[in-house]
Amino acid sequence: MKFFYLSSNPNDNGIHEVHDRECEHIPSAYDRDYLGPYNSGKEALRKALVIKEKVGLCESCCIPKERSYTSNVSD
Repeated sequence: MKFFYLSSNPNDNGIHEVHDRECEHIPSAYDRDYLGPYNSGKEALRKALVIKEKVGLCESCCIPKERSYTSNVSD
């Protein structure tokens, strides 16, 4: 489980972002609200929607990045 927070101030698009505690882009302690412990950002997003209308997931910490795998097979 991770601990999630909601930014108090919206981003440039008017969206309040959900961040996990370890995110490099998490707002300062004065500019965020504690959401609680959740298994994923999607779960925390449901709680955030109760607090604010326009919310989204931080692309840095809550949206899984696509992984690419390469092999060292030579022709």
